[in-house]
Amino acid sequence: MNLLRSERWAAVLLLVAAALGLLLANTSAGPGLLALKTEHLELPWLGLDLSIGHWISDGLLAIFFFIVAVELKRELVIGELNSLSKALLPAIAAVGGVVVPALIYLAFTAGTATVDGWPIPTATDIAFALGVLAVFGTWIPTRVRVFLLALAVLDDLIAILIIAFFFTSDADLASLGFAGIAIALFGAVSRMMKPRSAWILSRRPQWPIVGVLILLGVLAWYFVYQSGVHATIAGVALGLVMARRPGGRAVHALEPWSNGVVLPLFALSAAMVAVPQLSPSQLDPAFWGILVGLPVGKIVGILIGGGIGALVARRRDSTPLTWGDLLVVGALGGIGFTVSLLMNELAFAGLPEVADEGTLAVLLGSGVAIVVSAVAVSLRSAQYRRRGAKAGVGGAFSR
Repeated sequence: MNLLRSERWAAVLLLVAAALGLLLANTSAGPGLLALKTEHLELPWLGLDLSIGHWISDGLLAIFFFIVAVELKRELVIGELNSLSKALLPAIAAVGGVVVPALIYLAFTAGTATVDGWPIPTATDIAFALGVLAVFGTWIPTRVRVFLLALAVLDDLIAILIIAFFFTSDADLASLGFAGIAIALFGAVSRMMKPRSAWILSRRPQWPIVGVLILLGVLAWYFVYQSGVHATIAGVALGLVMARRPGGRAVHALEPWSNGVVLPLFALSAAMVAVPQLSPSQLDPAFWGILVGLPVGKIVGILIGGGIGALVARRRDSTPLTWGDLLVVGALGGIGFTVSLLMNELAFAGLPEVADEGTLAVLLGSGVAIVVSAVAVSLRSAQYRRRGAKAGVGGAFSR
């Protein structure tokens, strides 16, 4: 299980799963697999009728968003986002990393039917970005990793808000109300798992509380789904309301399953598209907007946002990030992957052919970002290693 908690292995599994999905979809087995992906598994007595692909993207992916939300809460409470001075620089950089890719996409798609896909190139895949940094950035200082983590968490928070507000219509308020009750009860019950709670101090068994939390989590997901809001938002809400220390233990237990099952399954399913037999000139403008927006837009946006943030949010208690560090973070930020694939599914739900092109663009754009970031991280790591050797303080850098 510890192997599946590794950022490096999580990134490798994601890449292998996506490559396998794309490969299988374009073999003789492709039509059968694509038909299986759209096969519906219905629970009529619960009013649930989802395809296998949607059970993965709407159901299992909520676990990933729960983990993201718990990490976000930790950063807000005791981490790198627990004060305005700490949060301002990564927040401004994250906004830059969202605005510029969106503008690039809009420049390609203005006046077309696919203009609403602008959120697709705005996301950053935390697991993949940290994985590339772990593999190639042995000598990169800890402060760069912390900045990347804070920026990626804020980036995903923006993505979550986009999903909630731009991909939701005609929400059922009654179902949202029931979901709110389940989420509030989940937060209250989770506090019974805190180290100094009466339940824990009395040495009572913890499994009844865990069982109640699982039941409330499932109910929250069900009512959010029935409300018309994308069901992964339930995972976000549950992660934000859960008590911090029990939340940390839940992430420790769920992380191997998220890295080893949930995310690879989603990558396999989302990447399972037949490559369209089209010339470059026949591809939808959305394809080019995503392909350019991810690797180029993220670097430019994070460099601009980081530069502005450095002027606005100077902190005397920390070593400032250099332009080289920001370039590394910007290159890593272009790895959209998981969240971008989800955005693509949501944005082009009614345009399956464009959705296929969008998936390919996300994979290609993220692939370019992986290569660029691997080179940038390797070169920057080598620079830090040489500096450490010259100064005779090689141990001063976190490996």
